[in-house]
This record gives sequence, structure tokens and C-alpha cells, in this order.
Amino acid sequence: MDFMDANKPPKTPSLVNWELAASTAARLTPAGPRMPHAEITGVVANLRELADESVGHVHRITGLDAARDLRDSELLVVDRASWAKASTQSFRSLLQPTLDELARTRADQLNAATAALGGTVTGAQMGAILAFLSSKVLGQYDPFAESSAGRLLLVAPNIVSVQQELNVDPQDFRLWVCLHEQTHRVQFAAAPWLKDHMREQIGRLSSGLMDKADSLAERIGAAARNLGRSAKSVSAGDDGQQDGPDAGQDGQGNPGGVLSVIQDPEDQAILSHLTAVMSLLEGHANVVMDAVGPDIVPTVKTIRQRFNARGKSRGALEKWIRHLLGLDAKMRQYSDGSRFVRAVVDKVGMEGFNRVWESPDCLPTEEEIHDSSLWIARMGL
Repeated sequence: MDFMDANKPPKTPSLVNWELAASTAARLTPAGPRMPHAEITGVVANLRELADESVGHVHRITGLDAARDLRDSELLVVDRASWAKASTQSFRSLLQPTLDELARTRADQLNAATAALGGTVTGAQMGAILAFLSSKVLGQYDPFAESSAGRLLLVAPNIVSVQQELNVDPQDFRLWVCLHEQTHRVQFAAAPWLKDHMREQIGRLSSGLMDKADSLAERIGAAARNLGRSAKSVSAGDDGQQDGPDAGQDGQGNPGGVLSVIQDPEDQAILSHLTAVMSLLEGHANVVMDAVGPDIVPTVKTIRQRFNARGKSRGALEKWIRHLLGLDAKMRQYSDGSRFVRAVVDKVGMEGFNRVWESPDCLPTEEEIHDSSLWIARMGL
């Protein structure tokens, strides 16, 4: 070691082995449908064309001028392993600053060996989760990509697989999917502040959880017990979905599954805000996707019916994993957000609804997502 090295601050231990997460995801990701190379090339080219075509439809439906110019963000047609790798990079971009701060402030509790072991376990777990999700995601707009202003990922093998499963028109289904995903791309273009706002909120939430790491193990144990009960109910034929305003929650009013570890009022408030934002984004994209008629997607009615009915055929194990990862809650975000957007547009029109993209103060609260009149009154509409 020379004098220059001695003057450098000690390197903080890595609490997540991101390289292991990416390699685990790539290794465990299931293969997609087998297709000739020429056919794969044709699918990729067609998805690119339809993604470009969908931008005009999104602009017409939303009235957002941001749809006119999306050159700052990337459009990538990827396979499952590439999606998993890209997602690992996004998680790293979001979480690493918090992990570095934790390692710095708790250096006395985290020696290199402990951090390496924890990072290995966490990296393997994250890779396994991403491998499972890699066969489920049709597309994703990633605003947190390190190398760009954002990127839209279309997962070609999954789009082909679901289209074949539903037995619907390939061209129509691909355009239908592109409409949803391009809407997310337009949302972040229309609200350039949204990326940093979400990054800040996610950082605050993760920091809050890390600060309470001493009690986190106990709460995770309680979450595991809740998931055990959920697994038993799913195996008995219940898919974990419930009706009513408390659907998806435990007896104490906390979200089911892993989210039940969040009990601090400040953390719950941040989670509530992020839930409202995600409900807005997903619901808005669903409304745009469903606003197209048979003049644009001739078989849209059949696609909607078969896609919505698809969840009923899932096996018990997949249902439990989806509950563990909060994917059922994500589906409720689609429906809650869609109802909010439709209600606002019905009352004040799309131009009035587009106030939502002006600033963080214009974002709806979780309460307003469930009662659109509250948001309309607060906006003075």
C-alpha cells in the first residue's frame, strides 16, 4: 500500500451482490417459446413499428404534447434474460445510495465478512425473484435507467407467449400492449419532475426501513407467518383476492405479505403516496389502452375479455408467489387507478385531468384515488 492508498477512505462493504443477482436471474430465467430465427427477427421489427405507431394514438387520446417527441428515451425489444439484467441495474440505481449510507453509518456493526455473506444471500434472492418475473412482464418503462433518460423495454418472448395462450390476433395484441407501455413513456415525458420525485420517495422509504433494521427481523417473521396462512388458503382453493375496501390486507389493516413489515407512520405515509402514484400511472395507461376502438385494434374486445380472464387459470404455487411479491396488489392498482382516471375525465375532461402532470402537489393521494371528487375539489376543477 502506498501513501495515496492510505489516504483513501475505506471501501464500504456491499450489502447486495448485484452481479450475483444478474447472473442468478439469467441462469434461472425460463426459456421462451421456440421460434425460427427469421420469425424472431420479424417479431422484433414488428414490435418496433407498432411501438412507434402507438405514440400517435397516445397523443390523440391523452392530449399530451410530450407524446410528440420521445427521442430522449430508448426503445428496446429484449428477451427475458435481458429484461432481468436491466431490472437489476435499475434496482441498483435506486437502492445503492441508501445501502452505501447504511454501510457507512453502521460500519461498526458490519464487517466485510458479514456484509459479503448478506450481500450474497440478498443477491441470490433478488435474482430468483427477477427470474420469476421475467416470464410474466410484457413490457416496462424504466425511468431510472443509469445510461439514459429512460428506456422502454418490450419483452418479445412474453408478448408472443401470451398472444399464443390467448389465441388472439398477433398484430392487434402487440399494438394493444404497446399502447399501454408507450403511455408510461409519455407520462414521464409530460412530467419531467416525476422521475426525481419517485426516486426521492423510494429512497426515503428504503432509508426508513434500513434505519429500523434492528426490529426488521421480527416484523419480517410476522410477515412470513401471514404468508404461511396465505399459502394454506391458496392451496385450499382461495386465490388470495378479497372483496371490499380491505382487500389484500391483514387483520391489523396493514398490507398483506412482505409489505406488512412497514408499520412506522412516516413509512406508511410514503408507501401510501407511492401506492397512489403507481395507481395513477397504471390506471391512466389502462384507460388509454382501453380507449382504442376496433378502428385501431379490430379484435380489441376479444383481447380484453381473454386477457382479463387469464388470471383465473393460475396454479396455486404461482398465486402464492404473486401474493408474496405483491403482484395481486399491483392488479388492484390497475383497477383503482382506472376508476379514478375515468371518473375525473368524465367530470372535467381530459384537459382537466392533465393537471395531474403539473407538479408533485397535483398528484392524487391514496384517499383521492378512491374518491375522485376530493381531487377535483382540491384542484379547483
